[in-house]
Amino acid sequence: MGRSEEIHLLGPVLDSQGRCIHYHGEADVVAIQFYCCMEWYPCIRCHEERADHMVQVWPRPQRPERALWCGQCRTTLSIAEYLQAAQCPACQAPFNPGCASHHHLYFEL
Repeated sequence: MGRSEEIHLLGPVLDSQGRCIHYHGEADVVAIQFYCCMEWYPCIRCHEERADHMVQVWPRPQRPERALWCGQCRTTLSIAEYLQAAQCPACQAPFNPGCASHHHLYFEL
């Protein structure tokens, strides 16, 4: 697990836990640093609306990179940790289980 840190989220963010206008349920507390620009967004739709380039997925060898952020406790997680977790390993905040169906948009599987 990473350390607790503040990040600068881009896009239409609704609250301090990283919810956005696209995904704002109780368990939508994970933000991602996009591989293509190293900027942090709540979701791919936020990136598509704001960035001036196409999304590039995180390559498989980059799984140790700390590219996910729990908005509940502000801990950064590696891609590998996130892909294995149903909840934050630091604070046990549940992650939205529906996000698993979007993993291919963010990560090389």
